[in-house]
Amino acid sequence: MPTYEFMCVKCNKPFTDTLTISKYEKKKFRCPKCKSTRVKQQITSFQTITSKKG
Repeated sequence: MPTYEFMCVKCNKPFTDTLTISKYEKKKFRCPKCKSTRVKQQITSFQTITSKKG
């Protein structure tokens, strides 16, 4: 499952959440600290692992 990083607008705390694609598409994110729904997704890097065919 992909991991997404967010920033709460209300309490100004960053948090990370691991979501399935279907849960991510619903766009119902909550800050775990203050339970606010006023969150912004942060742009972050990612890493993929692939298998070599050869």
